Amino acid sequence: MYLPGFPAIADGLNTDIAHVALSLTSYFIGMAIGQLAYGPIMDRYGRRRPLLAGLILYIAAAFGCALSPSIHFLIALRLFLALGGCVGFVGSRAMVRDLFSGSEIARVLSMLIMVFGIAPIVAPTIGGLVVAALGWRFIFVILAGIATLIFIAVGWFLPESKGVDASISLRPRQVGLEYLTVYREPGFLRHTLANAAATAGFFAYISGSPFVYMKLLGFTETQFGWIYGANVLGLVIAAQFNRIWLKKHSGRKVLMRANAVQAGVALILITAVYVGLIGATTMVVLIFCYLFCFGLVGPNVMALALRPFTRNAGSASALIGSIQMVAGASASALVSYLHNGTARPMTTLMGSCAVISLLLLGTIRVTHEGSA
Repeated sequence: MYLPGFPAIADGLNTDIAHVALSLTSYFIGMAIGQLAYGPIMDRYGRRRPLLAGLILYIAAAFGCALSPSIHFLIALRLFLALGGCVGFVGSRAMVRDLFSGSEIARVLSMLIMVFGIAPIVAPTIGGLVVAALGWRFIFVILAGIATLIFIAVGWFLPESKGVDASISLRPRQVGLEYLTVYREPGFLRHTLANAAATAGFFAYISGSPFVYMKLLGFTETQFGWIYGANVLGLVIAAQFNRIWLKKHSGRKVLMRANAVQAGVALILITAVYVGLIGATTMVVLIFCYLFCFGLVGPNVMALALRPFTRNAGSASALIGSIQMVAGASASALVSYLHNGTARPMTTLMGSCAVISLLLLGTIRVTHEGSA
């Protein structure tokens, strides 16, 4: 929601867009750290209570962001915003694993992507309108209000999917051993790293798109919101195609084909950008295709990573999410660091990440076919 406000935030806090983009980086770092904490807590105390606690932190941090006097405060408060908000990532995936098994995991994760996609479709458009009418600070006031509604919904309507498990220890040594057990599961690390690489490419797009679309290609804040929404709509449509294709093909087959197409699209995009033979329409279409493929890669590789876990699904979900966010933070920081006034940093990272993900998945096929 705050992406269209990047130029306004930069002007309001007397900084530049590259520094504003660091608030995305701090958010990703908070997501990585927070998920590692929530994983064992959710395995120990169930899913609902940690969800409610995280939402309270998110609401407080959102109001803090609205009152930020400088870019440094905003970057720091976005970290706390993430520490509260990341509870939803861990909880949703863990609850899917609590309630489903086998290929059903990927199909339900595809449904989650559809639900998650509704907000990003609407949010940038609303963000652009809010910035134009009320200023960027009101974006965070609205986010706090949305989180309050979610808090009420979780408290009143969300059933618990996992009871308290006193056998799960929260002592640091035992938590570390629990994560080590998850880490050692055959195929888990490669699936998780492939997922992290794919996600890093997605976050390279998120971090670089405000500059590329609004400054480089000349789209207005409102137009950027519509384009961003259309791209996320591609993710939602892909998730629904994924549910259909999984009835006829294995998650592994859908995953490999989608990742291969994504890598091919990314290489075309990089080539076109470097030779300077790409217009606004072509770039928008190619990025849409790239993100459509990501909508197929994400749920399938995550389902394969989660499949072996039952008792410690929260820890597995947290470790996947944490590695995912470290990759996202790294990609976001690199886009800012490599910023040179062109689309090359964003597109190069998008393409590199797609290729790395494909190579990692190819390794799994060779060495861990049984676990795939």
